[in-house]
Amino acid sequence: MSLLEELYKEILLRHYKRPLNFGGLENPTVRQPGVNPSCGDSLELELRLEDGRVAEAAWRGQGCAISMASASLMSELIKGQTLPQALELARKFKAMVVEGAEPAPELGDLKALAGVHKLHARVKCATLAWNALEESLQRHL
Repeated sequence: MSLLEELYKEILLRHYKRPLNFGGLENPTVRQPGVNPSCGDSLELELRLEDGRVAEAAWRGQGCAISMASASLMSELIKGQTLPQALELARKFKAMVVEGAEPAPELGDLKALAGVHKLHARVKCATLAWNALEESLQRHL
């Protein structure tokens, strides 16, 4: 395993074991469930939207390391973003994971999930939280 692969593995494990923004929000504007029926991963995304921005993001759920790490990283990245910016991040993340596009610099540590593109069965795991984000924000644009 290369040094870079080892680093990416460490990032994913850290976010799986100690996820960021895990739990609920007081008075969320948005509550969106997400389920991956092919493996049983599930989560609920909660957002507090203010002035066209994601003021706070939280989530709770259960699943594999890939889906939980992706939700953790996503929840941190989207805070402070406008709704169109958050949707653009979702588009770039999904292009990386689904299509194999080069990781966009603004995805930061999420580039650790770029290799999921080669693991077709795990793509739905990585995109679970992002699909919930897109579904929830589409209703507020």
